[in-house]
Amino acid sequence: MPLAAALIGTAHAATPASPEQRAAELVARMSLDEKVAQLQSGAPALKRLGIPAYDWWNEGLHGAARAGYATVFPQAIGLAASWDPDLMHAVGDVVSREARARFDAIGAGRDHGRYEGLTIWSPNVNIFRDPRWGRGQETYGEDPYLTGRLAVSFVQGIQGPDPDHPRAIATPKHFAVHSGPEAGRHGFDIDVSPHDLEATFLPAFRAAVTEGRAGSVMCAYNALHGTPVCADAGLLDDTLRKHWGFTGYVVSDCDAVDDMTQFHYYRPDNAGSSAAAIQAGTDLDCGYAYAELGTAVRRGDVPESVLDTSLVRLFATRYRLGELGTPAATPRPMDDKAHAALALRAAGESLVLLKNTHDTLPLQGTPRIAVIGPNADTVETLEANYHGTPRAPVTPLQGLRARFGADRVTYAQGAPVASGVPVPVPETALRTSDGAVGLTGHYIAGVDLDDAPRVTRVDRTVDFDWDHVSPAGLPKGRYAVRWTGKLVPPGPGDYILAAHVERCFDCAGHDPVRLFVDGKPLIDDNGDDTHTQATLHVDDSRPHDIRLELVHRGDDQGVRLQWLPPASVQLAEAERAVANADVTVAFVGLSPDVEGEELHVDVPGFDGGDRTDIGLPATQQALLERAAASGKPLVVVLMSGSAVALNWASEHARAIVAAWYPGQDGGTAIARLLAGDDNPAGRLPVTFYRSVRDLPPFASYQMKGRTYRYFDGTPLYGFGYGLSYTRFDYAGASVTTRTLRAGQSLSASVQVRNSGERDGDEVVQAYLSYPSSDALAPKRTLVGFERVHLKAGETRQVSFTLDPRRLSSVDAAGRRAVVAGDYTLFLGGGQPGQAVGDTVPFHIDGTQDLPK
Repeated sequence: MPLAAALIGTAHAATPASPEQRAAELVARMSLDEKVAQLQSGAPALKRLGIPAYDWWNEGLHGAARAGYATVFPQAIGLAASWDPDLMHAVGDVVSREARARFDAIGAGRDHGRYEGLTIWSPNVNIFRDPRWGRGQETYGEDPYLTGRLAVSFVQGIQGPDPDHPRAIATPKHFAVHSGPEAGRHGFDIDVSPHDLEATFLPAFRAAVTEGRAGSVMCAYNALHGTPVCADAGLLDDTLRKHWGFTGYVVSDCDAVDDMTQFHYYRPDNAGSSAAAIQAGTDLDCGYAYAELGTAVRRGDVPESVLDTSLVRLFATRYRLGELGTPAATPRPMDDKAHAALALRAAGESLVLLKNTHDTLPLQGTPRIAVIGPNADTVETLEANYHGTPRAPVTPLQGLRARFGADRVTYAQGAPVASGVPVPVPETALRTSDGAVGLTGHYIAGVDLDDAPRVTRVDRTVDFDWDHVSPAGLPKGRYAVRWTGKLVPPGPGDYILAAHVERCFDCAGHDPVRLFVDGKPLIDDNGDDTHTQATLHVDDSRPHDIRLELVHRGDDQGVRLQWLPPASVQLAEAERAVANADVTVAFVGLSPDVEGEELHVDVPGFDGGDRTDIGLPATQQALLERAAASGKPLVVVLMSGSAVALNWASEHARAIVAAWYPGQDGGTAIARLLAGDDNPAGRLPVTFYRSVRDLPPFASYQMKGRTYRYFDGTPLYGFGYGLSYTRFDYAGASVTTRTLRAGQSLSASVQVRNSGERDGDEVVQAYLSYPSSDALAPKRTLVGFERVHLKAGETRQVSFTLDPRRLSSVDAAGRRAVVAGDYTLFLGGGQPGQAVGDTVPFHIDGTQDLPK
């Protein structure tokens, strides 16, 4: 029996040792060099102690990620738009079950590489303070309370009901005060006030730890007031462990400790930075900086006992997970149908109806529909970032064809996402040699393109995510694909063609790709991304022979055949599609190609994954205006990870739906909403501003002027906003007492009635407004919400219990307390002044300080 499995403690032979006792006994047998190796995320095997290799890095933001087929739910910001903690718990449950099944397929006690373990680095509970931040899509929005409630449910779903035997470990991130800009994130020093820190940036983390009982926390890249947070003992020891009672382990964001040396200049070398980080409470380094901890110990920067403390936390976690020393388990069968059904439910619940004049939606009868826009038929705008590989993704175009009939739907791409950003070549421009839509794909089981194909099929487009999977049923491993057919340009002009390969992160070797047009090589990229675009000039719409070849001999993750056609040609094509339709549905917005984590994109309106302009990109704005000029009803479906200032659309479109990045079955969910099969009930988790002129400077972390809590202007669409196909009325708001003493809880209730003719969900929201004497308090803040289903004509009483923390405010020094004064509580379908509801006043006597 391996030693790691045999260690049971010696003090009480009759009593099983705790995970901490077993871990301490194991760590005591390690040499210094072995300890140092185990403090890095890619921990190697220690065969003499029976310890298998274990990579702590795994992702599960909105589905088990980056390791093959998995259920892909809507991106986190879309999940937040559901305002449904029960849904979040169910999603977290599926994430961990699929991660556990992947782990069990290898077996406990065996080596597990990256994305194969049970330590999941999610959720992202940073506050989405500014819509320009490209990673805001990974969060639950701008409100601390909503973020905290959803985080608690997601963490509990991942970890399961038994804290002694968690199904997996959740890791709220990035602790703390982290929300862009991406370009400076590795060395950014944030000057945040004590008030904003306590009132805005810490509450969601506190809830995830104190209520969710998260087993891990990730510290961020940035510094606070000159101290990198991964070396901030005030945060990691005082706040996290002493005040919040955290007993798990802290992991750094990837290479954050090295950033302390390279960009923060906090210490002159990684030995010094590593010593500072581990003494402050960062137990595990994602990266390689902790490799210098041996040097740090030997020169006296840190005692070896500090390493032991972190190692006991880490190995106790591995024991608690059953990762060490237990027999290999038989993988539990996955209910893929149930998981897919949950993904569809999540997508449906995430959709937010923003506008619906003249009851344009749901679409009536059997209309002829023109589907246009760059996001109508792309896989990447379903998946967002940090995703798994869906088995059968359904794009909006496919969803509408399935629901309304392919013969009732015409399609034209119409525009790219933004000027200079290629998009997948649409099916309208691809034909096989016999005239079918798409290209003929020849799939070869091996890397020799001269071999006979194992599978030959027609692919409608070349837009594939093959991360850790092999296509077309080929054996897992190396393969090659050749696509042949015709490129049919919609008109004359210069076309930029691109062969985009999703490159793997931190791996050796990449997949070469070659593109031929009319038998001539146009792109020949050997995997270094230096020759992935070329310009093709055409004088007419004559078809051109096309051949695309991909050889998968590395760890790259998929391929897209992309283009940038002449704008006038695309607009004319869209105009023809609209002319033959009764209604136009335009799928516009952003994409993971332009908003995300530290992207290499520099085109107008975008900067390194962030945005410099929150308006709809000009290419898409021109498309909407061309479509509207027809006089046909225009329905806009916004697909994005953040708020977009749809000012023109709010004036001219008949209906607007925010669909976010909706996951694997997003196309089906959108079609069901447009058809009226589902009644929309999503609510905005962020404010939709009208312009960047409404916002403070992006780099300023001062909350004044940001989010619905501190914004003094009039938003385009407010936080908590969303329409329905039915109508809800409110009456009878009441509280248990109109006067209470500080420190007491307050119960409130309101009657909500579905006064319309359709069954539907309503999100009942409770907002607290503070005494006028409290100059630092927000204008209002969310203190309760509940998503309820009401049949047509049904009335229900919805109740909330507001504990002292929800009735509290924060002073300039960061002290949280319940203070005396006159308050009002609004109970309704959104914010006061923006939704129907009922208000009740009450008074608090005295003052009660609250713990951090």
